[in-house]
Amino acid sequence: MPTPELRQRQTMGLVLLACVPGQLALLWFHGWGVLFNLLACTLAAAACEAALLRLRDLPVGPSLNDGSALISAVLLAIALPSHAPWWLPVTASVVAIGLGKQAFGGVGRNPFNPAMVGYAFVLLSFPLQMTHWPGASPGLSDTVSLLFGGETPIDAWAQPTLLDGLRHNRSLTMDELFAGHPGFGAVGGRASEWVNAAFLLGGLFLLQRRVFSWHAPVGLLAGLFVFSLLGWNGSGSDSHGSPLLHLFSGSTMLAAFFIATEPVSGPRLPLARLLFGLGVGALIYLIRTWGSYPDGTAFAILLMNLGVPALDRLALRRQQAAP
Repeated sequence: MPTPELRQRQTMGLVLLACVPGQLALLWFHGWGVLFNLLACTLAAAACEAALLRLRDLPVGPSLNDGSALISAVLLAIALPSHAPWWLPVTASVVAIGLGKQAFGGVGRNPFNPAMVGYAFVLLSFPLQMTHWPGASPGLSDTVSLLFGGETPIDAWAQPTLLDGLRHNRSLTMDELFAGHPGFGAVGGRASEWVNAAFLLGGLFLLQRRVFSWHAPVGLLAGLFVFSLLGWNGSGSDSHGSPLLHLFSGSTMLAAFFIATEPVSGPRLPLARLLFGLGVGALIYLIRTWGSYPDGTAFAILLMNLGVPALDRLALRRQQAAP
């Protein structure tokens, strides 16, 4: 019979394995910076976790071996711009572990998703660096220059994302946007539709292995679908994009299967998980459409984390009232 620690490590291993298709898609479309993000986030998260545990006179080995810091680091590396300066993933990882996790007592005690705490911090603190995504994969020499403060001109490699183009559109129809905007692909973002498909594949694998229940992912996708359907006006210039566009753009599938399913900061009961996912999906759409940020996943997750105790109480009352 496997111990709880062994089961947790096996679960973390499955989650890391399920991330591989999405990481490969990111690497294909965005280049070498994806690998650097993974390395920088992993090393910074592990170093911060070890340092804080030593300051608290707690054993380092068991906490590092549980894989929670590694998962947070990988999710951060995936979410951050792939050619941000080196200090950005380091800062995000230190904040995620230090403020999002250890400040509340360590693994199992964090009320907020640690990766999203780190992401939201750097998004609010360094908005310029957080909005530059490569239009084409820079070569290795350009990647090194971008990561370590070289003089490679941003206009030579950066372009607005689909969600940026959609949010700032004032007069073009959706057909015109798809035809003329470099960030648009077949149904969603030029690269993000494939990245989202890859994370959907990984998420379905985790569902099949029963790593988590269907409630939070289905709730998030349903909430985003319904709200985007209500705001869709066909190809008109006042349209906010089709449901399919929203499902396969930005960080939708990553959020649905790898972020909203985080067990510690999420609800415990199935109905609460479903409501949590619905709330996250609705907030993602509202922030994308009327907020100041083109995606909004981090803020949607953190806002719904605040409501987790109330959702669990509501679900418990419904459960107790059922015949």
